[in-house]
Amino acid sequence: MELFDHLQYFSLLDAVAVIYLIAAWGVLGYVIENPPKKRVSTSVLVADYRREWMVHMISRKPRIFDATVLATLREGTSFLASACLIAIGGGLAAISNAERLSAVASDLAIEAPKIIWEVKILLALFFITNAFLKFIWSNRLFGYCGVVMASVSNDEADPQALPRAHKAGELNITAARAFNAGIRGIYFALGALSWLLGPVGLLVGGSIVIFIMLRREFASTSRRILMREEV
Repeated sequence: MELFDHLQYFSLLDAVAVIYLIAAWGVLGYVIENPPKKRVSTSVLVADYRREWMVHMISRKPRIFDATVLATLREGTSFLASACLIAIGGGLAAISNAERLSAVASDLAIEAPKIIWEVKILLALFFITNAFLKFIWSNRLFGYCGVVMASVSNDEADPQALPRAHKAGELNITAARAFNAGIRGIYFALGALSWLLGPVGLLVGGSIVIFIMLRREFASTSRRILMREEV
């Protein structure tokens, strides 16, 4: 019964804004990873280069360059996973001291009970936690990719060389998908924080995040460079 009592502090517009943000997060992720053929995303374009990378790796001697690139990718996932873990700790600390947020809100003439601030921070923590799990999984997949890469023979005549290179490429792409999902989670966590300004703030913040993500995947300078014809 207490739960329903707390719901009275949230309006219908709050519910619409939250559903809008979560739905946009899911739909945007699907569209980016499964774009229309006439307008492929930057992530999909880079995936083709990842496949080619693994094929060229077969004949590259030594493979220090490939190992260095893969290590750099893993370091990126580790760094962002650590950052997410710190953010989760900070969010939980903020929830445990929600009275301070209520006091600040009162100073700004915003009357709201503690439960409202807790729920709003929890929404951001939901996206941050999802991002953390994606980065951890991405790091592990890049590790799998490294193991398969190490099993690829330098002899192009080896019948197992090309199939294993293709396996390494697909593992690399799968790891990149998880990494990209983690990045989207961070973006949407920042958008979720705009709920602290109210449901309208959440709608505006969520829309800004959607615009930024769509632009970077479908209308960015990097995409135009990748789409450039190679003579």
